[in-house]
Amino acid sequence: MSDLDCCVCHGPAGPGARELGGRWYCAAHYERATSDRHGVWQAGAAEVVGLLVLVGLVEFIVGVAQPRLEGAGLLVASVTIALVPAAVWLSFFYQQDRLEPEPKGYVLAVFVLGGLLAAAVGLPLTQSLFRTQERLGLGLWGDVLGSILAVGFAYELLKYAAVRYFVYPLDEFDGRVDGIVYGAAAGLGFATAMNIHYVVQSGGVDLGAGIIHVVVTALAQASFAGVTGYFVGGLKFERRPVWWMPAGLSLAAALNGIFTFLAGPLTHGGYTPWPGLVVPTTMAMAVFGALNVLIRRANRQALPDGDAALAEGGQ
Repeated sequence: MSDLDCCVCHGPAGPGARELGGRWYCAAHYERATSDRHGVWQAGAAEVVGLLVLVGLVEFIVGVAQPRLEGAGLLVASVTIALVPAAVWLSFFYQQDRLEPEPKGYVLAVFVLGGLLAAAVGLPLTQSLFRTQERLGLGLWGDVLGSILAVGFAYELLKYAAVRYFVYPLDEFDGRVDGIVYGAAAGLGFATAMNIHYVVQSGGVDLGAGIIHVVVTALAQASFAGVTGYFVGGLKFERRPVWWMPAGLSLAAALNGIFTFLAGPLTHGGYTPWPGLVVPTTMAMAVFGALNVLIRRANRQALPDGDAALAEGGQ
């Protein structure tokens, strides 16, 4: 047993070596790999609630004060709103993750990388080459399939690349939940670039309608990237079949493509925010809730019978 190396730190696993999914871990990294990371889930839930409160606040201010912004002032206000979802999530994440710390520099770097990939590749590819802002005219199912192939796979492959080829090889990526954390960070970076592009291209947007579009985009892209990140985490910490990652990317791409197809009616259905927020909010909560259940179940299955029973009893 002492000749085994930990698959995370690559040092001797020692007498406390533990096996998970066909790979061996030292005691410290086994505990980390099977941690539920409650702070991450709390940060995700807090972001959703915080963004809903933000929408209500902006709508209230717009309704009462009726600010008349134009030109540079409107553009600055619109760009500021585009940055808010990322600021909200990072703020909650940093506060909730203090006891279960993830390297903040890496989280921020993946966020920035996601934004750069969106600006340099994702948006030019989908809007200039595929012209996905226009309906394909192939009928309902043809347009949905086109949205999945042109938008869903393009976006999710780029988010996957931000995690897989930057932070995945590092020792700091040492737990299943890390895939979701870094995936969500890449998704929020992606969404931030999309939102900035949206407001700049429009020369500024109505604040009431703009906040709806920004929040919907942020919730959706972070959720889909969380799905991709879950599969990335499973790939690193357990021996998975060859179809594992393609299946995960296909699922995330399908969700993204379907959502993109529906995004027009959701974000441009008028100035009343709540109907347009129901679907993305429900989707975000459902996705992160499902990921939480899957992570906790996998962690319980990895524990010895006695420890698993204690873990279930403590929930």
